[in-house]
Amino acid sequence: MPKSNRPIKPTPAELNLLRVLWELGPATVKQVHLAVQIDRPEATYATVLRQLQLMHAKGLLRRDESERSHVYAAAQKKNALQTNLLKELINKAFAGSGKALVLAALRGHVTQEERDEIRQILHGEDQ
Repeated sequence: MPKSNRPIKPTPAELNLLRVLWELGPATVKQVHLAVQIDRPEATYATVLRQLQLMHAKGLLRRDESERSHVYAAAQKKNALQTNLLKELINKAFAGSGKALVLAALRGHVTQEERDEIRQILHGEDQ
């Protein structure tokens, strides 16, 4: 992990690789590369390897070196990282107001199906 206690903010490219690892679970570079190529066929093995190495150095990933092929895994659970990024967004863009964030999201970034699901959550119907 990094030296400070502040959470590491991944770049958009790093966040894409984290999404792949959250979906796959611990994976080799080859497995990550194959998953990345589904959306980005131009991504080379060398580029994915280098990015994973940099993310490990930053503390975003753990690396198991016990096997010939190193296995990478996200250092933080998906929900923990999303919560940290959301807190930062709320503080920076919405003056600390979670309500303002939710209202902004509801104004045009939520499908009808998602609205129905939110209603169920608000009325305690999913518990």
